[in-house]
Amino acid sequence: MTLNIGDQAPDFTLPTDQENIDITLSDLRGKKVILYFYPKDNTPGCTQEACDFRDNMPAFEKQNTVVLGISKDNSKNHTKFKEKYELPFTLLVDANADVCEAYGVVDKKNMFGKTFLGISRSTFLIDEKGIIRQIWRKVKVSGHVEQIIHEFS
Repeated sequence: MTLNIGDQAPDFTLPTDQENIDITLSDLRGKKVILYFYPKDNTPGCTQEACDFRDNMPAFEKQNTVVLGISKDNSKNHTKFKEKYELPFTLLVDANADVCEAYGVVDKKNMFGKTFLGISRSTFLIDEKGIIRQIWRKVKVSGHVEQIIHEFS
């Protein structure tokens, strides 16, 4: 499924980095949401991206914006990652990649001659009514968060 700017963001409920707590996207109506998909906790690019979001949280908070990171990592890995880098936002567990599939971010990847399905680094800006206002696909980490902040200017 390919999502486009102007589409209703697919709703979902996923577990968080905190035990027994789930987040439902539609419960966040009234706030903007930055939904960013990343491949794996504690890898160089994913760590840099998370830290860039962390370092720019005041700019997002000024705009009434919630930041949510999604990967297939489990809650335990998310918790360690979040604590290690003092991330002030929620990480969501998409163990079966159902939400990743709904947002069209599962892609073929090659590593060491092997092909596999993985998460393509992507970000969605969702408005207060649940409409997708911007999409960044195949994100390059360097400068990405600044691009998002520029959207608010």
